[in-house]
Amino acid sequence: MRYAYNTNGLAHHRLDDGLALLADTGYAGVALTLDVHHLDPLADDAPAQAERVRARCDALGLGVVVETGARFLLDPRVKHEPTLVTADPEGRARRLAYLRRACDLAEVLGAEAVSLWAGVPREGVDRDEAWGWVVDGLRALLDTHGGAAYAIAVEPEPGMLVEDCDDWARLHAEVPGLRLALDTGHCVVSGAYEPHEAVRAFGEHLGTVAVEGMRRGVHDHLQLDEGDVDLPAVLAALRDVGWDRLVTLELSRDSHRAHESVPRSIALLRAAEQEGERA
Repeated sequence: MRYAYNTNGLAHHRLDDGLALLADTGYAGVALTLDVHHLDPLADDAPAQAERVRARCDALGLGVVVETGARFLLDPRVKHEPTLVTADPEGRARRLAYLRRACDLAEVLGAEAVSLWAGVPREGVDRDEAWGWVVDGLRALLDTHGGAAYAIAVEPEPGMLVEDCDDWARLHAEVPGLRLALDTGHCVVSGAYEPHEAVRAFGEHLGTVAVEGMRRGVHDHLQLDEGDVDLPAVLAALRDVGWDRLVTLELSRDSHRAHESVPRSIALLRAAEQEGERA
């Protein structure tokens, strides 16, 4: 397996220092959350920044997945807003423009995938109408950026309009070019599939895969040896479906102890992989 670590769990590191830490510790890639402190996608020189990051990753032997879940990138006062389900059309247009920018940067970075999500419908928003907005937005994104070397993958998120794998399947039926960004931990929070079952059920549609610890029914990203995810079973399922891209780790609340979590996590991943192989 090829493992990557998400930079939203390296928020207190300079990006260059974080990349070196990952390479030195044995990771094969980085899940790069485009953000104000790590390759700001809205900066005028973002393409040049991406060129520099691509060169640095190439030198370190790191593959890349682009993540688009920065908290306050588009609105410094409201977390994750605007989204594809924001009632204001201008807000939805801003989100679409950002996703297109992320895809442009993914091309420069030589990324394997761009991961995105639908968003949370706010109070007063009709869910059927919001579904139409998501479909329209994603079709527009694929009209301009579909068919690229990287996968454009939607991640089901607990509490969002596209919440679980079955929601993704419904979305994929209307927007066939999309791939699935499967966060296996989310499966124990919402959805009808155990994490390893989801890998096998949707293996042919996977665009990117994330792992972490998570407790059943609680959306809280935990260390790999905490919670209710059977990590050896997940990694064994990925092996069985022939997954050869990065498996990313998201510990977005652990930046303060990244110096401990980065090496500890790769050791846990390797041990779980070996356990899965033995089983």
